[in-house]
Amino acid sequence: MATEERNAGTSGVILTFLLGALSGAALAILFAPRSGRETREMLGEKLRETADRSRRLGEQAMEKGREAAEDATSYVERQRDALEKRRDRLAAAVEAGRQAYRDEKEKM
Repeated sequence: MATEERNAGTSGVILTFLLGALSGAALAILFAPRSGRETREMLGEKLRETADRSRRLGEQAMEKGREAAEDATSYVERQRDALEKRRDRLAAAVEAGRQAYRDEKEKM
């Protein structure tokens, strides 16, 4: 559940960032006293900056996703190993109990 909350928080931050960037760009266009050419150049620059930031955020999100997957895989492997050890100990205990029963039965 904590992972889901963390993922929801991350996507919320990304969405907020993108909405803020779009809002800022729109306001800059509306209120900036520039010529059409300057405005187009500025828009192109802002678009490139936003694309770069989005790419970096996407790469960071992918890296965090990979790390989470690796952590989950490691956790599952550790739990599988622990379960196998418990199963082996239980099987040994059951066999020891059966042997003790047979030994006592032979004594009678």
